[in-house]
Amino acid sequence: MQEITIGKNEAGQRLDKFLAKYMNLAPKSFFYKMMRKKNITLNGKKCEGAEKLNEGDVVKLFLSDETIEGFTEKKVQKIQKVKKQKLDVIYEDDEILLINKPSGMLSQKAKESDVSLVEYLIDYLLDTGAVTEESMRSFRPSVCNRLDRNTSGIVACGKSLAGLQMLSEVFRDRSIHKYYQCIVVGAMRESRTIDGWLLKDEASNKVRIFQNEVEGSLQIKTKYEPLATNGRYTLLKVTLLTGRSHQIRAHLASIGHPIIGDPKYGMGRGNASKRMSGGRPSQSAQSAEEKYQIRSQLLHSYRLEFPELAEPFAYLTGKAFEAPLPKDFIRVIQGEKLT
Repeated sequence: MQEITIGKNEAGQRLDKFLAKYMNLAPKSFFYKMMRKKNITLNGKKCEGAEKLNEGDVVKLFLSDETIEGFTEKKVQKIQKVKKQKLDVIYEDDEILLINKPSGMLSQKAKESDVSLVEYLIDYLLDTGAVTEESMRSFRPSVCNRLDRNTSGIVACGKSLAGLQMLSEVFRDRSIHKYYQCIVVGAMRESRTIDGWLLKDEASNKVRIFQNEVEGSLQIKTKYEPLATNGRYTLLKVTLLTGRSHQIRAHLASIGHPIIGDPKYGMGRGNASKRMSGGRPSQSAQSAEEKYQIRSQLLHSYRLEFPELAEPFAYLTGKAFEAPLPKDFIRVIQGEKLT
């Protein structure tokens, strides 16, 4: 027999949902059968599975340890083998965590063999004692927004179930404000909001930008504000008014201002001779890469602003967090006098 006291990360969900996480290999029919027979009880009483759990509730499993373990897939062991990676933590409390993701790191796995920020996050939380192997049987902290592998900047993570739900909601309804900085080829001296239509090719993981709607395309809107330019390069502040795959990179390239170091939509790393849609060939990006040893695109998610939030997250209302620019940015900004 096992007795489980519901904590804050389990509270708020249905009993059957909790059981499906706790014994993740068991079929739902098994849980309902055990509840009918009172082999699974809630607060000492018969239950049906639809009950909403509260912190402090007690779930008893009148099952053998062998049965419970047989229905449980152990995933935490894989995480413990991850090579240690020091995370740049911008902010942390009991509910959420904000991390400055470096360029080159995946936000989430693309395939099973990948190691991503999620794995490093779990490793960090295990080390600090914020989670345990036992607690992760019913709740696994995770990231709530994705950045491309070679885009750096702020990634928000839910440490608790409530934190994960809150972050997921504000990213979904776009009430949280995200701001990026990037360095592009060419002079840009006026702020603009540009529209277009984005079509993604899943096979190549690349997108195309169109001025008018085409079959399968999604509407996009990107706002940019020049912060500094020397006539060759421009430092931009960018706001995503829609959030589509590769939107900033492809949209800026489509108007003739590719991001320095972008291997897919820019002029560098072998793409210098390729003509971009709506732009002109340029050697500037290639020169910047060679001169400043740029290894990835100069696109950085640098600022996150929280909207008005109800309790228990009212303490985050209106708060803004920033991630400092990476060294590649600083070298170009200083070398090109983009100040």
